[in-house]
Amino acid sequence: MRETNREEEIVRGTRDFEKNKQSRESEKRKKGRGEPAFGSTISVKTELSPPVRIKRSIDKLAMAAEKKTSHQKAFGWAARDTSGILSPFNFTRRATEESDVRIKILYCGICHSDLHMTKSDIDFPITYPLVPGHEIVGEVIETGANVKKFKAGDRAGVGCFVRSCGNCDQCNESLESYCHRAVMTYNGTDHDGSPTYGGYSDTIVVHERYVFRIPDRLPLHSAAPLLCAGITVYSPMRYFGLDRPGLHVGVVGLGGLGHVAVKFAKAMGMSATVISTSPHKQKEAIELLGADRFLVSTNDQQLKEAIGSLDGIIDTVSAYHPIAPLLGLLKAHGKLVVLGASKEPLQVPSIPLLLGRKIVSGSAAGGMKETQEMIDFAAEHNINAEVEVIPMSYVNTAMERLAKGDVKYRFVIDVGSSLKAD
Repeated sequence: MRETNREEEIVRGTRDFEKNKQSRESEKRKKGRGEPAFGSTISVKTELSPPVRIKRSIDKLAMAAEKKTSHQKAFGWAARDTSGILSPFNFTRRATEESDVRIKILYCGICHSDLHMTKSDIDFPITYPLVPGHEIVGEVIETGANVKKFKAGDRAGVGCFVRSCGNCDQCNESLESYCHRAVMTYNGTDHDGSPTYGGYSDTIVVHERYVFRIPDRLPLHSAAPLLCAGITVYSPMRYFGLDRPGLHVGVVGLGGLGHVAVKFAKAMGMSATVISTSPHKQKEAIELLGADRFLVSTNDQQLKEAIGSLDGIIDTVSAYHPIAPLLGLLKAHGKLVVLGASKEPLQVPSIPLLLGRKIVSGSAAGGMKETQEMIDFAAEHNINAEVEVIPMSYVNTAMERLAKGDVKYRFVIDVGSSLKAD
């Protein structure tokens, strides 16, 4: 009897032990799954159903895509036809992408090419409406996530080009302006297929590679012309070796490009001779700009006395003019660099080239690296363009005056203060 009771107690004890063991293991499993153990405080969290979570994810992706691809409103002045008359124009800029800089435009210079482009009077296809302007300075107001060189509030500038292929020999040598796929700041087609519009407008969006730092020492209004006029004369001086102390360089034309060329030549330690059709410019050329000599190009006696005196000539005149007298001013091995775009072909006699081993060449704006170098050089040597600041409403009158050569020496539009949206 006692043995039977003893066996029953052992069986009951074994059952209780197994039951308690199973209970403890069950609680452990619940804790592993995040389930509350018996007697613990329960915190209730509402879980979204899978369809709701999917819908919210899709909405977020759609909002991000819309932000990335949306265009932003912009305002400027545009030419609509070959009359060249500019008037208010509403358009859009592409959204700021991850490597882009968005700039609030404060000033924009008026280049002589703007006059030609608005009227479509050069051998170059034009698409209207056309918003000109590639001498742009202003303030950074937005940057993409991958931008390293700029932040909001920085002073920045944009010149003649806003994109290139980035992979060709020219781009790899920092000569993006000679890339066969370079995109002009206006009258071009951007990578997204949209037309490029220039600086006669309130904002612009550009990849950071094509944006320049503007040092604090340079006033923005007088720095603007350096982004075309400045680099257009600086680049051939460096490339052709017309940048060494002791050399004597001639500058043909004393306008937007010519007056800056004289300043750069003097800062590089060279002598400078201005060659012009306008005798009344002599005083300013020498007293204001620092030229060493002034020749009237229609004065045969002056030209005769200066034969063989120049190591190189920077020719900035865009209208047709004789080349032969200029070749006579060059020393043997001298270089004549043509910068002005003319509809008429150049007439270059061969004999002076052969007998003096002289060179006639052309040059456009420099690449990104060289342009930044030029800007920093200008800041270091206190080189500023001489400008006449105008409101946007005066732009058509300024174009008429520019066509007549009636400007000292560059018109600059005060975009930030005078451009008013309708």
